Amino acid sequence: MTTTTQRLLDLAAAAPARHGEDLVLLLREANELYQQGLEDLHQKAAARLGPLPTSELMLAADAAGMPCDASQDRDEMILLLAVAEWEMTPAAMAYTEMAEDAARRGICLIPEE
Repeated sequence: MTTTTQRLLDLAAAAPARHGEDLVLLLREANELYQQGLEDLHQKAAARLGPLPTSELMLAADAAGMPCDASQDRDEMILLLAVAEWEMTPAAMAYTEMAEDAARRGICLIPEE
């Protein structure tokens, strides 16, 4: 069984050899896996961080480079922490590199207006 991380790494490794519509399809699959991975980590972070006082969440978010303020609710702070943690995973880093490379080659998932 292939994990989200392994599949994202496989897609990132295949991306340089892909072009045009093949690259778009690969990038779409990778984007879905990226979102799934973030959601999975967010759920784990919510379970782990939920009991912490708001002040500790704010300190943790600031330390992670995701500063927040007292106007943000606890769920937002936990999401910020999950994003910071996810962005440091090999899967997320591989996806970011793949998306940046595709963008340099003129491929983007955001439609032009």
